[in-house]
Amino acid sequence: MSFSKRIVKNPSSDGLLEKAKAYAFLLLKFRLRSEQEIRGRMKQKKYPPEVIGATIEFLQKKKFLDDAAFTRAWMDSRLKRSLGLRRVKNELKLKGVNASVIEQSVAAVKDDYSEDGVVADLIRRKLQTMKALDARK
Repeated sequence: MSFSKRIVKNPSSDGLLEKAKAYAFLLLKFRLRSEQEIRGRMKQKKYPPEVIGATIEFLQKKKFLDDAAFTRAWMDSRLKRSLGLRRVKNELKLKGVNASVIEQSVAAVKDDYSEDGVVADLIRRKLQTMKALDARK
């Protein structure tokens, strides 16, 4: 009777890694995400840490996951909605973006961003909604 050697496959290099990559791409399909967001969502799906690490490394190597690009895009979209820098910075911190990356992005947009202009725009929009009200109110 001969015994053949069976090769035990590492689950992280097999279909599990491919499933993890597919899940990460699904998340990135809807919007850019921070590394911490991807890690957290993959932990929720109960992927092993080595699979999560390999997936993150793959995404970063292929430039699909970049916290600096995510930060710039997030700041652009949020500042266009007349949100303040402090709020946007707090949102980015909650998303797990490194403080130095946040500060670099803030420094890049600060020259083109005017809080006074944002406040004036908010007041103008609020006054437009209040035109129908009685003058005494």
